Amino acid sequence: MPDGLAQWGPELFTTRERERRQGRAPENDGGRDILQGGFEPCLLALLRMSVDEGPGIDLARGWFPRTLARTGHLARAAELARTIGDELQQSTELLELVKAAAGAGDLAGAQALAESIPLPQVRDQALVALVPAWARTGDRARAVALAERIRFPHNWGWAWALLAKAVADSGDLDEARRFAARADDEVTSTAADGAEHVLALLVEVARAAGDHDRAAALADRVEDITWSRNPTGWSKPRALAVVLALEAREGNLDRLDVLLRPSPDPAVEAGAALCGWALGEAADEEGDLDPDSAFTGPFPVRSLLAAGDLACVLDAVAETADQDVALSVADRAETLLETGVDRDHDILLRSVTLLLARHGQTERALALSHGLDADLSVARKADIAGELARSGDTDGAEALARAITDRRAQDRALIEVVRESARRGDTGRAEALVHAIDDSWAQDEALLAVVRETARHGDTHGAEALTRSMAHRTTRARALAELVELSEPLHARRLAAQAVMLGGWALVLPVLEQIVPRSAAVVADRLEQLTS
Repeated sequence: MPDGLAQWGPELFTTRERERRQGRAPENDGGRDILQGGFEPCLLALLRMSVDEGPGIDLARGWFPRTLARTGHLARAAELARTIGDELQQSTELLELVKAAAGAGDLAGAQALAESIPLPQVRDQALVALVPAWARTGDRARAVALAERIRFPHNWGWAWALLAKAVADSGDLDEARRFAARADDEVTSTAADGAEHVLALLVEVARAAGDHDRAAALADRVEDITWSRNPTGWSKPRALAVVLALEAREGNLDRLDVLLRPSPDPAVEAGAALCGWALGEAADEEGDLDPDSAFTGPFPVRSLLAAGDLACVLDAVAETADQDVALSVADRAETLLETGVDRDHDILLRSVTLLLARHGQTERALALSHGLDADLSVARKADIAGELARSGDTDGAEALARAITDRRAQDRALIEVVRESARRGDTGRAEALVHAIDDSWAQDEALLAVVRETARHGDTHGAEALTRSMAHRTTRARALAELVELSEPLHARRLAAQAVMLGGWALVLPVLEQIVPRSAAVVADRLEQLTS
């Protein structure tokens, strides 16, 4: 493990290494005198020069064509993607452009591009993604027509389930039930792989519609499919974890407790899954959690639910469930941690630690970090301080941060306190706390949050003044790029010019389009000239 990775955390470590390599900001605050009149062609010329000096980039895939798609240049982005020779790679990139354009509101363009994707299976995925997008705009007829056109049977259930969820979110529960029934019919008739994931989504729809009996029946089917297809648990039962989290949020831990009991076969070892999903807001106000119910622990070493799966449940309930429910799940997690070594033991340990910190259980959270090695222990304390700050206890978070003995971990914890203090409107305290940070780059990173919140409260000139105290050129450029979005057009162009001078075109391209609509196309033209 690289030195400092644990203490800084992966995100800050990577950003810090990159931005320190870019060097320090110039003494003369380069770029401040550019565009005093806000003359637009000057900014475009500056962009061209910046592109000439910048590193090479893959025009056909990745963040650049997707930025084009999001900023109104979908045709140009698609043109670049179609230069990819491999049909699968080209189709996959076009799918990402469809999603980017749809997210930016260009559904007509996104659909036209989706229908041009060469590979039928990828084209189908693009159309499925557009079904709920059309529904969210209110054009339900178009969404239904698109769902009817999905080609492959294994996608039919997904299309109708996503439509049902989008309609339920809009408040039309009767129509949502109708679409959910259609999704269930498609899943039942096709028996496609992944049916449990569709059914897990339908559990959310049923709960939103108030049909708890149907939700329970669907949840039973998710569990049955999960274990019938994966009797040893070596799959990734994310769908079941979603269901468990939905039930736990309502205080119903019955299914969770059953799965944490001994498995019938001692050789059965449950697999694990890292979750990257977000649950909807379907929640019932009436739960059946009884803190003194059948859960007594300890759990056996082996259960049907593994540590990684339980971590998924913990992550889902940490911020959305009632505190009593969240702590009840944490109790179960701690007991499972005590029963033996699971391959995802550390994942569960981190999840339960952060949940406890989020709910004010600082001592319990800290106790879980005591058995770790020195680097991980201080890193975990920084995590706990961050969670305390985000829960609103900035005083407790600051006290814990100052008690951390490793300066790198302490600086990371203080960054989180600064960010949260600024977000809550206490920019004075946040700015003062920046000076308690030891590392000069970390000071810049913390100050960026103060700059952002100062500007959001209307003081863009004061925020700009703060950027001049930032020592690292790329960090200062990031701060200026954020101010572009919050400033009036004339001043925004001047700020954008400064950001380009300091950090290059790539850093500011996503925010330039609103003040110079041709900027993304100018960059694309120049890059093509340089690579041709």
